[in-house]
Amino acid sequence: MPHPLAPQLLDAGDPNALADGVWPAGAERVDGAVRIGGADLREVAQAHGTPFLLVDEAVARGRARRIREAFEAAFDQQGVDVYYAGKALLTADVARWMRAEGLRIDVCTGGELAIALRAGVEPEAIGFHGNNKGLAEIEAGVAAGVGTFVLDSAIEAERVAAAAERAGRVQRVRLRISVGVHASTHEFLATSHEDQKFGVPVGEAPALVARIRELPSLELVGPHTHIGSQIFDASGFAESARRMLALHAELGADAPLPELNLGGGFGIAYTGADRPEPIEQIAQSLANAVRAAADELGVAVPRVAIEPGRWIVGPAGITVYTVGTVKPVHLDGGVRTYVSVDGGMGDNPRPALYGAHYSARIADRASDAAPALTRVAGHHCESGDIVVDAEWLPADVAPGDLLAVAATGAYCHSLASNYNATPRPPVLAVRDGAVRVLVRRESIDDLLARDAGLDAATPGDA
Repeated sequence: MPHPLAPQLLDAGDPNALADGVWPAGAERVDGAVRIGGADLREVAQAHGTPFLLVDEAVARGRARRIREAFEAAFDQQGVDVYYAGKALLTADVARWMRAEGLRIDVCTGGELAIALRAGVEPEAIGFHGNNKGLAEIEAGVAAGVGTFVLDSAIEAERVAAAAERAGRVQRVRLRISVGVHASTHEFLATSHEDQKFGVPVGEAPALVARIRELPSLELVGPHTHIGSQIFDASGFAESARRMLALHAELGADAPLPELNLGGGFGIAYTGADRPEPIEQIAQSLANAVRAAADELGVAVPRVAIEPGRWIVGPAGITVYTVGTVKPVHLDGGVRTYVSVDGGMGDNPRPALYGAHYSARIADRASDAAPALTRVAGHHCESGDIVVDAEWLPADVAPGDLLAVAATGAYCHSLASNYNATPRPPVLAVRDGAVRVLVRRESIDDLLARDAGLDAATPGDA
């Protein structure tokens, strides 16, 4: 009999298995313990404590290379630029990995820009995004010589133009367009429908393009769009590409536009029920749509750019926790076991923000116990602090077990907070079994150091 509380798509198979496509490529159990990139997670936990985010460098770099090669093959005559979306996970080493694999870097803030520059990324290989870049951020980007700014509004066009004029340079820019394609994803992840903060509507683009071309300190290289994130198939991307190429042709009638940026948003498998299309298939579908639209319009296919982030680093990372308490809860439909760990929404807010689903496994041992329906909960003071909403774990899961959650390489560290005054966990990398620190663990002293009141007064002062 199926468990009445279990989601229909939740696989009640082997609770020790590491599903292909969900866990990092090459993940395995050796003597019961999970190894990632050749590293035994028991040893990593002993050396670094829990929780921690571990990224398999070879997997991240291999996926970066794979998506670049897939799009280069699909757009073999026109050329393609692949920008790594740094908001997914950006550290100095990650930026260097991406550059080594031939990717450019996309940043959204002055902080991300600073990381990329300090990592040695050439300014001309950086694209600067964001719907409300601060004046200081614009000045910093122009002064550094970033390759392109993605303009999000008429106001921003004037601000970037003024900064470029003061710097005595001509700044390359793209214009972000809301093409009206409604991606099949969470509402907060759909970024190209009409009623949201990003970009300008198609109908307003010609007038704004005319204004950009009047500004001598700006060079418009093409339009840009991004329809959303965690999208599994090519249909939405293809429709967006068709609409964007029509706009590209219209805007390029008066002056050449060499580039067309189609954004990112390619989805990954977080659970065994997820079935994203292979990236090679998506790349070819996009290329076919662009070429068909170009033939219909009688225009040349421009150079294309894309901006993947999650697709590259999401499957390369896992987060490892220690189980603290195990609590069976008896409900009308049956028993659900709450397994609480030493992290939660402070290091991964995606389940609370988007209702995101993840997969979990006991990492330090295998078990012959029957599977039990569990809900992995965090330690924060919120009933919504859920790490994994539903998972089959061995019924003997117990305090002290190591619990690994897959596909946390993207949007976990970058969205992490200090909620409940909890220090953020470290980001570690593994390659050929060797583990090193990319971002160190925060300490309580780090948190206290920012509280000015602790410096200004001592206990008992009035």
